[in-house]
Amino acid sequence: MKLVLLSLVTGFFVGFIFALFRLPIPAPPALAGITGIVGIYLGFKVFEQLTPWLQSFGK
Repeated sequence: MKLVLLSLVTGFFVGFIFALFRLPIPAPPALAGITGIVGIYLGFKVFEQLTPWLQSFGK
């Protein structure tokens, strides 16, 4: 949880600095882009959970 909070705080400050210098935001500009990133993460995590289970069928 500490890592998640640290990531959130770091992202907040990076976004603030980019806005301060009027730079384009270094993240997807729409909710659909952010949802895609979350989907990639969830797909990776599901694969990690299924891999041991799938390997047991190969034995």
